[in-house]
Amino acid sequence: MDFRTRKIAFIQEFLRLNNEKIISQLELVLNKEKKKYKENNTQPMTIEEFDERIGKSLKDAEEGRLTEIEQLVDEIEKWV
Repeated sequence: MDFRTRKIAFIQEFLRLNNEKIISQLELVLNKEKKKYKENNTQPMTIEEFDERIGKSLKDAEEGRLTEIEQLVDEIEKWV
């Protein structure tokens, strides 16, 4: 069975689940594995990339493209 077929079969089986405990456990495993994958596959920025991001951020600030802290907090609270 190829990767794509396995994913489809897994999704179909997942959609048949009626047990919240199993779904919660699968969510925990998925989030844990995604975090582990991200940590293991993250590459540090080069100095050039870092400088480029700083320049872009300064330009955004100069041009008024900022988010006030209160607005950011309100937005974050909607995520949960």
